[in-house]
Amino acid sequence: MYTHEDLSRLQAQSLKLQGWIRQQTFSPEMEKTLRRFSSWEVAELIFQVNQSTFRGKLAADPTLPAGEVEPDGRQRWFSLEEINELRRRLKINRKGLMPPRPAGKRAVRAAIANFKGGAGKSTVALHFAHAAALDGYRVLVVDFDPQATLSHSMGLTDVSEEHSVWGIMARDLIRETERMNAGPVGAESGAALPRRHLPSSITGLGLGELRVNDFIKPTSWPTIDAIPSCANAAFVEFASAQYRHLNPDWTFFAAVSRYLDQIPDDAYDLILFDCPPAIGYQSMNAVFAADVLYVPSGPGYWEYDSTTSFIGQLSEALEDLSAGFDAGLPTGKIKLPKAFYDIRFLLTRYEPGNDLHRAMFDAFRKVFGDRVAAQPVEMTRAVEQSGRFLNSVYEMDYREMTRETWRRARLTFDNAYQEFRDVLVGAWADMEAGQ
Repeated sequence: MYTHEDLSRLQAQSLKLQGWIRQQTFSPEMEKTLRRFSSWEVAELIFQVNQSTFRGKLAADPTLPAGEVEPDGRQRWFSLEEINELRRRLKINRKGLMPPRPAGKRAVRAAIANFKGGAGKSTVALHFAHAAALDGYRVLVVDFDPQATLSHSMGLTDVSEEHSVWGIMARDLIRETERMNAGPVGAESGAALPRRHLPSSITGLGLGELRVNDFIKPTSWPTIDAIPSCANAAFVEFASAQYRHLNPDWTFFAAVSRYLDQIPDDAYDLILFDCPPAIGYQSMNAVFAADVLYVPSGPGYWEYDSTTSFIGQLSEALEDLSAGFDAGLPTGKIKLPKAFYDIRFLLTRYEPGNDLHRAMFDAFRKVFGDRVAAQPVEMTRAVEQSGRFLNSVYEMDYREMTRETWRRARLTFDNAYQEFRDVLVGAWADMEAGQ
């Protein structure tokens, strides 16, 4: 027979292995650090210019960041801060290197969601965040998944549940309940809403006084911040059900959206959500707050079947929200009925030489048409290693493998990200200023 004590013992054993893996992956201080990028990467892969052109620009202006030179003098290595300064100051053929970003509009919010485990949600979210940062964007990632894979991959392991999405939702419940009690809104019948009383077990945690920035943590990437998750936040689904019972008029699904509305519009360019493998209170908050929905799926039939079920259940859940809540209730910048600027399906773990995978890709396109991303994420050895060691392909040093192996893995994410960026730019074009 096995009890909770046995489970605790097994976890302790696993934590020891986690510590060893982090020592191999992170710095000796157990903190994740971002590597430097070679002049070859900066020129051809990040700025997409000829290496000789890039060297010429550096030679012509000695005030530009010069990076660190290898002992043999053959290669320079640049930090992301230096890359961004170069991006701001350089022009190639009279064109700047800053990515498209319309003024006066808030960050685009994109949810990576599917309730099928192993579909690649965290892998896609991690690589899109890193690709966007290398593209010059400022990124906020929000980890809704209690498994916290994205948080751990960002180097965030010491996280309290109060500073996770659960804390944001509890804070919102307190503030929304106080607002309702202070100024009750008349119902259709003309009667005022009843006063709601929250127990001290909720109000006594001090969550109502937390500031917006208290939930946001820096990462090893200077232009990526994160709202992390942790295993202790797994009880959020149970807590949220209790919260709805305490205040049935609370628009629970808009809690994160209201929180994000408090962040200045120009603080970030992209806000990226990694969703849990379920349709629940957390995932509904992510989906409701999102402008763009990306649905990753493996290339097998059962994964296609699961994805079909996911979008069906999500449709029903969003319809229930529209039918069950007054469109005039406070939901922030996202309104009911919920609408997305774009929806895309992205195949992951794709092997172009596999007949079944090609057939499933064709099936996805036959059913979902141009909603299917044209560039699937291919399964390569480097991609597999990146997931094993909590790194993205962009963080891996190409000198640790053959350059071609690394380049092929990076190319699959570069192509997928380029389509993703086109979707973001399209969302900005459709977005009203300030909305």
